[in-house]
Amino acid sequence: SLVRHLLATAIFKTHKRSSAVTPVFVQKGDDVMLNLTEADVPENRAVYWNFNNSDKEFLVRWLPPKEPEVSPGYTGRIEFTVKKYCVKLKNLQETDSKVYTARVIGAVGVETKAEYYLTVQVSPVKLTVDSVSSSSDSCNLTVTCSTQDSHISSTFTCDNKTCSQEGGERSEVTTSAASLRVYLVNDSITCNHSNQVSWTNNVTKIWDLCWQDVVSFSKLVLFIFADPNAHSVNVAVSVSITFLFLIIIAAASFCYLLWRRKRKSKCTF
Repeated sequence: SLVRHLLATAIFKTHKRSSAVTPVFVQKGDDVMLNLTEADVPENRAVYWNFNNSDKEFLVRWLPPKEPEVSPGYTGRIEFTVKKYCVKLKNLQETDSKVYTARVIGAVGVETKAEYYLTVQVSPVKLTVDSVSSSSDSCNLTVTCSTQDSHISSTFTCDNKTCSQEGGERSEVTTSAASLRVYLVNDSITCNHSNQVSWTNNVTKIWDLCWQDVVSFSKLVLFIFADPNAHSVNVAVSVSITFLFLIIIAAASFCYLLWRRKRKSKCTF
């Protein structure tokens, strides 16, 4: 009833804490279980799952003898379990990073029975290549950094010495209040997705993107010898170049011998 609710609101001002805050870290899109032991709740007492230490904002509440009431803002996201007063909050977003408190209203005040400091970690970020245009001395490419609910694109240009980002670093605030950024550091493109408590990166060498389909021998050699991790490929290319050089020397020697032989035969006659 309205009188019961007003009484409960007034009693919230007399507050006793009997539990420590439990930190919980959850990936975006996952679920979290908010547990309250039924034995901690006397019979026929009102129970609230509140958040942000507010007596007005709640997930769900039990006002006996009524059925539990879910806050309109969480309709479809609260799942009840076989254990009374335990609820599952589903499909977590960054904006769900809050303190969740289980409060029991007694005759003389309110007692906190459980408290969770929930941190929703940002989802992974993915870097994809939209287009690549390369020549023997330059490369232009456009990439997109994307998350579950947002994306951002940027264009990069490289020559034989340096790379640059068109318009400089790009960033935007996602629909879930996180930050999505794409920027260039030396010869690497970085996609960064972060909020106040967590972050994730996707870093890729720009040369790997520019010349991944190169068939030009000169660019292939330049790329391989610029990569300190490509030792086995370096050896193969070195052997190939040496073999080609020996073939050229052998061909030149053969031609020289033919020339000497023809010249000698002319002199004899």
